[in-house]
Amino acid sequence: MLNGEFISVDEAPSLDLSASLMIPGISSSISVLQRVIAEIAPTSIPILILGESGAGKEVVASEIHRLSPCCKGPFIKFNCSSMGFDWLQNAGNNGHVRHGGTVLFDEVTQLDLLKQTELLNLLPDGERAVSSSCLASRIISTSSKDLADEMRDGKFSEKLYYRLNGICLRIPSLRQRKEDIPHLLAAFLAKYANLLGREQPRIKSSTLDMLMQHSWPGNVRELENVVRKIVVLGDEDLVISDLTTNTEPRAPRKPSPSGTHVNPRSLKQASREASRKAERQLILESLERTHWNRKQSARELQISYKAMLYKLKQLGLDEGRTAGKG
Repeated sequence: MLNGEFISVDEAPSLDLSASLMIPGISSSISVLQRVIAEIAPTSIPILILGESGAGKEVVASEIHRLSPCCKGPFIKFNCSSMGFDWLQNAGNNGHVRHGGTVLFDEVTQLDLLKQTELLNLLPDGERAVSSSCLASRIISTSSKDLADEMRDGKFSEKLYYRLNGICLRIPSLRQRKEDIPHLLAAFLAKYANLLGREQPRIKSSTLDMLMQHSWPGNVRELENVVRKIVVLGDEDLVISDLTTNTEPRAPRKPSPSGTHVNPRSLKQASREASRKAERQLILESLERTHWNRKQSARELQISYKAMLYKLKQLGLDEGRTAGKG
């Protein structure tokens, strides 16, 4: 199985996954990924991880390092979009990079052809380093672009592609594995409640329904950001309202029979816009009654003060009157 370039679902072995629970999920794609990680982590084979931005490529790389024999060594990440030419030239003399541990080249397609050649010269050709200047660390690379396509277009070195691509893992987008959302939600709620010293919120079923319906263009990273805001603000309705408003798809403009342009809206979009207008009016009326005392208005509207401040900023009211504000 390790001799092939790609891992197929049918080939995934039955392994004990007790050590691979750092990647939450029950979808078939994640179950396969967990089994493959458990098999390839103990080897030294270079790994190429492909997936959309925010899908979890770095998390997978970190998990491979955690389960590998070199886990006691450093896990070093290099951002290829900003990696200097000097680093590539001097990496062979860097003891932290050369001996043990794992080196992650993040978004490797960001390297130009000259830097690709420099990196190629640092990589061992086979199981062991061929010279003292070669990297002796475990090599993992990631890309949000398909390296095979980049190679065919002449933008990526064929030799470097095959040197990095011992095993290729493709990480599914979150919209392809929505059944994992409840498990990711639970993991992120526990994580940020612990980090921020807050009580873990209990999420309503209606909120979970909205999260399941969302298209998640930012993938798991977007979901994590949403959960963090829920923990910080303590108001899931506010966060979900902001999420749906900012990502509501816009219908293309179509000419009307009279020749003028109209922009048709869905009933859901019209309802949300009406809700925001009503919400803005209620907040303004409360602020006027309290002489713009935001704390008093928050109590009157039965929301937290932090949620009130967030809502004022969201509605463009945060630079309003300052007299008597809380």
